[in-house]
Amino acid sequence: MIRVAEEVRGASAVVALETTLVAHGFPPGEGVQVGLASEAAVREGGAVPATIGVLDGEIVVGLTADELHRFGADARKLGPRDIAAAVTQRAVGATTVGGTLAVCRSAGIKVMATGGLGGVHRGWPTPPDVSADVQALASARVLVVSSGVKSLLDVPATSELLESLGVPVIGYRTDDLPLFYAAHGGPPVSARVESAAEAAGLARAHWEIGGGGLLVGRPPDESLDDAEPLIERALAEAGAHGVRGQAVTPFVLSYLHRESGGRTLAANRALIVGNARLAGEIASAIEEPGSRFLHQPAVDVHASARPKVLDDVPVDRALVDPADERVRPA
Repeated sequence: MIRVAEEVRGASAVVALETTLVAHGFPPGEGVQVGLASEAAVREGGAVPATIGVLDGEIVVGLTADELHRFGADARKLGPRDIAAAVTQRAVGATTVGGTLAVCRSAGIKVMATGGLGGVHRGWPTPPDVSADVQALASARVLVVSSGVKSLLDVPATSELLESLGVPVIGYRTDDLPLFYAAHGGPPVSARVESAAEAAGLARAHWEIGGGGLLVGRPPDESLDDAEPLIERALAEAGAHGVRGQAVTPFVLSYLHRESGGRTLAANRALIVGNARLAGEIASAIEEPGSRFLHQPAVDVHASARPKVLDDVPVDRALVDPADERVRPA
């Protein structure tokens, strides 16, 4: 069900890239060019890109350029819940951040790059909309490089939720979380790093103590500090047209690109490619000499909380002595 490209399988440093940006994040045709530019940026950073999507009944880890052109506006948008249906129904499926992270868990990929993370929608709990990206990140041992949280969301609430889920929010040469188009103004980060190597060391330490995902916020190189009023109008327009759920982000992005005269489109393209380059540098720094991609099994960070079966009898892990697997008296 999962097809891994030969180059990806043999690489030690790999960066996962989503396909929702290709299919739904840009005007027709431009998404593919941004996807290819992101792959080139990952290589510049010293890693191998693995763009992920669903085609012809397979989850593909490492799409070719020809395959990438199949991800048009009619592609399904796949969160973690949607991947199996797309596979069995042989649909063209573009993975979101959350969907891509679900595949990373199975494939053993440790680093991902994107534009912005999904999270808590403005006005929560009306609508009661929280992106699956957040839970997917918390449960996957993957470092995600983004320019913070998507600008159309409630960024402070999303930051609080990430803290509750134990997800480190790391600022790359910044003390506050970028606001996607704007370089500054978000909530304080939990830690700051000055280099890709420092981010890699932090990730390794986090995983060694059983942690899950991490978010590294990289500010855009050119900050659009006047984007917020336009975002508010875009969201109001979406509400007036009854746009809900997964359709909100593509609608808002299209509105912003049109009403800004293309400024947000150019900024979006630049920050995505810049994030991919940094992700490549971090992935290269994470991998120690001699380590091999996919030679280590994917790790379930919640496995220790599940019951263990001894002699066909379910036993709570808390009552098991790890030294000899004997059950301790309660």
